[in-house]
Amino acid sequence: MQAHTHPLSAPYARATYELTSFHFGTPGRGKKVYIQGSLHADEVPGMLVAQFLRKELAALEAAGKISGEIILVPAANPIGLAQVIHGAAFGRFDLTTGVNFNRAYKHVAEDLKKSLAGKLGQDAAANVALIREHARASIAAWQPNTDAETLKKTLMMLAIDADIVLDLHCDNEAVLHLYAGTPLAEAIAPLSAILGSHATLLAYEAGGEPFDEACSRLWWDLDRHFQHQYPIPPACLATTVELRGEQEVSYELARKDAAGLLQFLTLQGVLHADDAAARAAAAVLPAPLCAATPLEGVEPLYAPHAGILVYTRELGARVAAGDEIADLIDPVSGDVTVLRAAVDGVFFARSAHRHVIRGMNVGKVAGAKAYREGDLLSA
Repeated sequence: MQAHTHPLSAPYARATYELTSFHFGTPGRGKKVYIQGSLHADEVPGMLVAQFLRKELAALEAAGKISGEIILVPAANPIGLAQVIHGAAFGRFDLTTGVNFNRAYKHVAEDLKKSLAGKLGQDAAANVALIREHARASIAAWQPNTDAETLKKTLMMLAIDADIVLDLHCDNEAVLHLYAGTPLAEAIAPLSAILGSHATLLAYEAGGEPFDEACSRLWWDLDRHFQHQYPIPPACLATTVELRGEQEVSYELARKDAAGLLQFLTLQGVLHADDAAARAAAAVLPAPLCAATPLEGVEPLYAPHAGILVYTRELGARVAAGDEIADLIDPVSGDVTVLRAAVDGVFFARSAHRHVIRGMNVGKVAGAKAYREGDLLSA
């Protein structure tokens, strides 16, 4: 294992930040995997999972069982980790700019549409190598204006040419769920089954340029731009893994999630099992808990007024349109508003607050039919 330190702050800065990445295996001898935890710095489960991954990957590397390169960034947002407001961690938005740390990544396809003109051919592998070369150059040319942009550039330089990108997040309160690009539906299905995802949400473009999409969407955008004249596969399997809720930080869950990610990497040929029996065991997948559904089919539930929020459905429950999700009680009048699902689907995420104000998002239901458009992610 090699540890690399990446400075993030400009000279004369009042505060200085640096990012640490851990590198396992050998670059160029197999697939490249990039894994990061807690890009939203107040989402802790990913950082704990990374501790188990680091220990296991070090042992696997020592045993010669890593084929290719694995980069692990356990704490992907040192800037956010330093942000505290009145004693509470605040790592979702950059306090300097107000920008979400998981938005506004560079979509390199816009540069590559120009730089690749006349250079692609009919060899898919050669096209993949060329696109990755141009993608690295596009990120290298990015001129950040803030420490947060420098962080984003640094993370993308580590990940933009990876075969697999696993971005570990969590929701406020939730069951485990995944986000990925629609062209990755088949490739992401084994991970969904292994981790026990209750909702696997797909979109060609979610909006806002989140990290995982900045790594993967360039492939199908370029394929569409060049009108499918050249073989351009979706060569980066990137996904956001939502590791349940913010408070679900335990050794038991982290150990289980790390084991699931390692099983997936074994299936992908990045890790070598000890023997035929171990390889066969790694290939045995649990029954999936869900089918993939469009991100455009997710129904956000909003509070119509302020009040006390009492959930009447458990997370992970399958609901039908019209089913009760929660009661919203006016604490003065005692009036009760019943919040109901408007679509059939899975109730997969909710708010941790039990007193809410008008307009707050208090739940999400993953429906099977697309009906929304535009920016599809929460702020």
